[in-house]
Amino acid sequence: MRASRPKVAIAAVAAAALAVAGCAESDREGSSGSSKDTLVFGVAGDPKVLDPSFASDGESLRVARQVFETLVRPEEGGTKVSPGLAESWEPDAAGTTWTFKLRSGVKFHDGTDFNAEAVCVNFDRWYNAKGLMQSPDVTAYWQDVMGGFAANEDDTLGESLFKSCSATDPTTVALTFSRVSSKIPAALMLPSFSMHSPKALQEYDASNVSGSADDIKYPAYATAHPTGTGPFKFKAWDIANKTLTLERNEDYWGDKAKLKSLIFKTISDENARKQALRAGDIQGYDLVGPADVQPLKDEGFNLLTRPAFNILYLAINQKGNPKLADLKVRQALAHAVNRQALVDSKLPPGAQVAVNFFPDTVEGWNGDVTKYEYDVEKAKSLLAEAGASDLTLRFHYPTEVTRPYMPNPKDLFELVSADLQAAGIKIEPIPLKWSPDYLNATTSGSEHDLHFLGWTGDYGDGYNFIGTFFDRQKDEWGFNNKALFDKFRQADTTADQAAKVALYKELNADIMNFLPGVPISHSPPAIVFGKDVTGVKASPLTDERFATAEFKS
Repeated sequence: MRASRPKVAIAAVAAAALAVAGCAESDREGSSGSSKDTLVFGVAGDPKVLDPSFASDGESLRVARQVFETLVRPEEGGTKVSPGLAESWEPDAAGTTWTFKLRSGVKFHDGTDFNAEAVCVNFDRWYNAKGLMQSPDVTAYWQDVMGGFAANEDDTLGESLFKSCSATDPTTVALTFSRVSSKIPAALMLPSFSMHSPKALQEYDASNVSGSADDIKYPAYATAHPTGTGPFKFKAWDIANKTLTLERNEDYWGDKAKLKSLIFKTISDENARKQALRAGDIQGYDLVGPADVQPLKDEGFNLLTRPAFNILYLAINQKGNPKLADLKVRQALAHAVNRQALVDSKLPPGAQVAVNFFPDTVEGWNGDVTKYEYDVEKAKSLLAEAGASDLTLRFHYPTEVTRPYMPNPKDLFELVSADLQAAGIKIEPIPLKWSPDYLNATTSGSEHDLHFLGWTGDYGDGYNFIGTFFDRQKDEWGFNNKALFDKFRQADTTADQAAKVALYKELNADIMNFLPGVPISHSPPAIVFGKDVTGVKASPLTDERFATAEFKS
């Protein structure tokens, strides 16, 4: 799951959402949270958009996972592909056409049928996207997974991996792809490939994304009428009061949610979330601060620790500052950062220094890569050899945010900045509000030299990490390495699992030799619930299922 990057027209979203918003707090019996059928969960930020086709931020995807469903989904508490709206699936002999057998009797929240025809409506909508829907700020995940569209309006977009969809009968659908890909079927677990009601898509003009690249305006469907098949239905988004309310889907095809209502309440400050939990104003929150893990556990709260399935990295942009295109300078930066000290002092128990850009639980991890041990004198020497002893770098870091891989950005910045300055590098701090300022500044353009960003894996394949970062030219990194891009293409199209894993190992070695950035750490983020809340299982993908949450009697 990427960091959010859409350039959202907040005022337009707010106006549309408030038109249907109710006072979410009125769903509870008093401010102490005494109702046993409503759970208020504290989140670090507002969702950006309610149509997961356009979402790439964690809070939007958290909501989407309760409202929408995909053909396949991660196993509960894990990363493996398991049945979702499809009961089974298989490829043809060529590996390019996958046939899915769908569940019968499933209905969308508006009462219309989910069937093979609906699947094709959804895939055709994404594939035939036009105008601003082709912007990477709008359809980031489609482009990460599928590449281009039926008719690319940007000549930098490649051929689409997706080719066509055909409905054999109401419960049988075939998806044809232009080549074999390691991403299929696992990538179809992403909330961005959720199934939407064709009727609602048409009624609320769901593909009418307007405005400009710097001022994207989303249609009413994406702000006030999301319509899926999930265990919860959308009820209200009260942006002024920072609450988004879902209600139980009484017609759900599977086990119905045990909660009547689920409210996501934005509390951007982690300490304020903690105090709200203790006061009973909320019954859970995510992104528990490392120092709060043990105290909350000792107080009897239900604290769950996710496996470390993420990466925090220091990105180096080679485009904005010519000196950063020199490998010796990038090597100097890597040697200057005391990553072990950062892990020991700033991250939760169980965090590890990163050797690759994905954790060792993913096949293809390679421990035999170039490592850059902390060595200030070596850093100074490399800078001198590169003629960069007087280097000044613009170092961006985010404010008003907590991420699973980045619990306190300012603390991390101060530590890494001090390390770089000890090696003789002058640092120009550039703090920016997380969304949209920071994300827009660091994922596009060339004004950033260094910045923190990270990733929580979407599924258990190495390509989801390193392919997302490095398989094509991207503004975040500012380099063009055809040999590296070609090897990624080779890995993606390799059907044999052992051969693919071997290529991932080679790619990890190549990446650490080329050093586009510095992988810093993998963290086990914690999520906490009230003392009387049970039933939720921690997910390494942050795919927690609130439908199973309940209050102890």
